Amino acid sequence: MSSVVDLILGLPAWLVLTLVAVLPALEASMFLGLVFPGEVAILVGGVVAHAGGLPLWAVIAAAVAGATAGDQVGYLLGRRYGRTLLDRLPTWVRRSGDVERALAQMERRGAVAVALGRWAAALRALMPGLAGMSQMPRLPFTVANVAGGTLWATTVAVLGFLGAASLHSLESRLGLGSEALTAAVLLILVVFAVRRHRAQRPRQTNA
Repeated sequence: MSSVVDLILGLPAWLVLTLVAVLPALEASMFLGLVFPGEVAILVGGVVAHAGGLPLWAVIAAAVAGATAGDQVGYLLGRRYGRTLLDRLPTWVRRSGDVERALAQMERRGAVAVALGRWAAALRALMPGLAGMSQMPRLPFTVANVAGGTLWATTVAVLGFLGAASLHSLESRLGLGSEALTAAVLLILVVFAVRRHRAQRPRQTNA
């Protein structure tokens, strides 16, 4: 595990920032968020920032830029292709009823549903395209996208940073090795993000 940690912490700063921006951007634009949570990259970026490899503000800026840009692309794809965009979704998503429930949320709450949907893995991937498909005006969507994306990305990056900081304090108290603690925080954060993503992922229904 320590070799993996060394590899992560030894990555060039530009590569870490690229992953922090690109993975969240692909969540909605390419539906990557349906199978892999983009917050994993941001959490790792927060850990790297705590280790001194990057300033935290740079991780937050890259995450915000990637998240908001990716959602704007997803929104434009929804406006351009309409319901044909749904044909790209996995069968388990189309059969789950989440698409219809998300559309109903947008009808009731409008752009607020876009901002709130950022905190659920499946909705984070689906909501931008569905907002475009439902012809939500661009300005309200953009405001909700930027506001929700900024709060979400900042929160996730800070969680990664504080998670590493908390375990770093245990290092001096318990006399544990820094590599073991860094490995532990990375493992905890990644497992937490993936497990939460799977818990929120709609179950595939029988044909």
